[in-house]
Amino acid sequence: MSLVLYGHPFSSYTQKVLIALYENDTPFEFRCIGAETPQHTAEWLRRWPLRKFPLLVDGERTIVETSIIIEYLQLAYPGPVRLLPADPMAALDVRFLDRFFDLHVMNMMQHAVDGALTGVALKRQEGLAFAEEKLERAYAWLEGQLAGRTWATGADFTLADCAAAPSLFYADWTYRIADTFPELRAYRARLLARPSFARAVEEARPFRPLFPLGAPGRD
Repeated sequence: MSLVLYGHPFSSYTQKVLIALYENDTPFEFRCIGAETPQHTAEWLRRWPLRKFPLLVDGERTIVETSIIIEYLQLAYPGPVRLLPADPMAALDVRFLDRFFDLHVMNMMQHAVDGALTGVALKRQEGLAFAEEKLERAYAWLEGQLAGRTWATGADFTLADCAAAPSLFYADWTYRIADTFPELRAYRARLLARPSFARAVEEARPFRPLFPLGAPGRD
């Protein structure tokens, strides 16, 4: 049985895993979760009633949580692009930045999105204000962190970059990365040019009208 990934192309966390799969040309079947595919939704919920996606199925094994999925792929389906370094200390640095992008960028962007999804103007304003404050701090820290680096931890594309790409993509839609952060803006541009992420962005393009805060006419 081939690998099966349950998720949605417009989902930032689904994109994180798609990047890892595309980096190594790992064969898999994508099963989109949505109103048009109730059979996929039913199977996803049967396997993971906590209602979070993406979810990876490999035979009888079910793997959840994006960072764990990507680590599993490296163990079970290694390819030419090693997304976690062999050196334990270097791997720790990658895992830290992976957590940083998920917790301090992606989740903050999601806070603003959740506020907008309520349909309540005050909730939308509060969500945006909270997200903007947190993202400004994250952007400032990343600006110093990325100086002199091509990718998140250095010269090699890793798990941290898989997390960074959708995080910064949608965060910039939510709260624009200012010109005062040139390192961060350049890094986001490099991520967008990376073939694996460029493919994920194109696959998600038809769903842009769904972005609750309004998708900008760029990227």
